[in-house]
Amino acid sequence: MNSGDTAWVLTSTALVFLMTPGVAFFYGGLTRRKNVLSVLMQCFIIMCLVSLQWVLFGYSLAFGPDAASGLIGNLDWLGLRGVGGAPSPDYASSIPHYVFMMFQAMFAVITPALIIGAFAERIKFGAFVILTLLWTTFVYDPIAHWVWAKGGWLAGLGALDFAGGIVVHVSSGVSALLMAVLIGRRIGFERQAFTPHNLPLTVLGGGLLWFGWFGFNAGSALSAGALASTAFVNTNTAAAASGLAWALIEWQRNGAPTVLGIVTGALAGLVAITPACGFVSPVSSIAIGILAGVICYFAVTVMKPKFNYDDSLDVFGVHGIGGMWGTVATGIFAQKAINEAGGNGLLFGDIGQFFVQVLLLIVCIVYAVIMTWIIFKLVDSLFGIRVKKDDELVGLDLTQHNEAAYTILE
Repeated sequence: MNSGDTAWVLTSTALVFLMTPGVAFFYGGLTRRKNVLSVLMQCFIIMCLVSLQWVLFGYSLAFGPDAASGLIGNLDWLGLRGVGGAPSPDYASSIPHYVFMMFQAMFAVITPALIIGAFAERIKFGAFVILTLLWTTFVYDPIAHWVWAKGGWLAGLGALDFAGGIVVHVSSGVSALLMAVLIGRRIGFERQAFTPHNLPLTVLGGGLLWFGWFGFNAGSALSAGALASTAFVNTNTAAAASGLAWALIEWQRNGAPTVLGIVTGALAGLVAITPACGFVSPVSSIAIGILAGVICYFAVTVMKPKFNYDDSLDVFGVHGIGGMWGTVATGIFAQKAINEAGGNGLLFGDIGQFFVQVLLLIVCIVYAVIMTWIIFKLVDSLFGIRVKKDDELVGLDLTQHNEAAYTILE
């Protein structure tokens, strides 16, 4: 074992953990004041629920010894049996297996938290808890196994996803869009503007996400070395390029850049660079970031109004579309000179890697959509997912949690 690697991945684990509260603040500020606590509570319950699921059986399903031709792990590591302080030769030979397990746990936690923004302000809390547990088990865990586990079938084809463009962002983004459509639009969606109640809270969340993303991406190198430094540089560079691109587009189209726009743009860049950060050069990360800002901007401001779906906080437009672009961009800009474990992308002479990335994208989208539809319909038929009309009008903070975020003294 290497103490430096262990210290870095432990630190990265804590950084990724902080991202889920970052999501809570980011989303919470974007909701109306009567629903902010519901978003915070949903994120916090995920931190508790998925952490336990991961220890009991989720980690074994996602990363355990393969049980079915690269489709899912077996239950040999049920309750972390066989997972301990010794290194894992299959995943990280210089850090304790426990450390690798906990690092991956943080990814499993934040992924369903991203989906919250799609159905914010209109979901029953009890149904949400069941939905989250089932989605994590039957969508996240299998996709993680396919792409990241030893013996995973997409990994065997050479699919590249350094830190979760497909496993985290595309899976959550397309699932979020489907759930937003299935649950229906918020009351008053076509008649009133749903303005954010606290943009400083959103900026705080965005800052925490950018901060935590260094652990998310650079930590995925699983060692404190050159590859981690490459991912670190690319992460910051793409976020900066995307945030600037979004702000400039707003400035040109609307006459003024907005703080919500530049924060959202930076987030889009972080999403897009995630699958590519350990395979591309810093100059390529600038191109990936700029195009992420442009593509995600038009997804949010043009595509969403055109199709008239109520993805409350633009999960699909940022995470879904950004993750798709990043996955394809990996097949364009990847260089073996950056990472011998990867491949060369389209610009560096290998059209095959590009097609592998497209296949990765298609397979995971189709699977996530089908399984999410089944899970949503099952939970809705048993418990009902959407709150009653009166509860939605009053707000979820009071009707689901008997609390109010703000008390005004007269």
